[in-house]
Amino acid sequence: MTRAGARGACAAIAVALTLPFAAPAVASPFGNLFAGSPPTSLGVRDGRLAPCPDKPNCVSSEAIDDTHRVAPLAYGGDAAAALQRLADIIAAQPGATLVTRRGDYLHAEFATALMGFVDDFEARVDAAARTIELRSASRLGHSDLGVNRKRVEAIRVLFEAPPK
Repeated sequence: MTRAGARGACAAIAVALTLPFAAPAVASPFGNLFAGSPPTSLGVRDGRLAPCPDKPNCVSSEAIDDTHRVAPLAYGGDAAAALQRLADIIAAQPGATLVTRRGDYLHAEFATALMGFVDDFEARVDAAARTIELRSASRLGHSDLGVNRKRVEAIRVLFEAPPK
């Protein structure tokens, strides 16, 4: 391989490694005005994701009520590989930024292109149940017009499809 070819290959690898952590490609004309602040409840506490607030703009596979409940993602094989597959799917979504990925947990932000509203998406592996528990919630407002539920279900379709 020539020096130029090696440099090109290294550059391609560097770009590929940083893409999942890059800022959303489409910036809102309103900047961060409608982004809100990350909630302090993000993460896993006592083995669970935070419960949804009493608003319809959140869904969770750990919720007990039908308003907020979605099914977890079932996986076969290795838990780490399943979470990596989910991270890859999220990274490919418009407006998505993978914020945290450690062990059996990930956190991503989804920003809308026009207004810049940010939703927090979380996932944690339940290795005993062979599932990935999910939570997706809007930072601001009361209703999200079903956006978080639609996002989770679209991610489910991609996750359950055979890998390409």
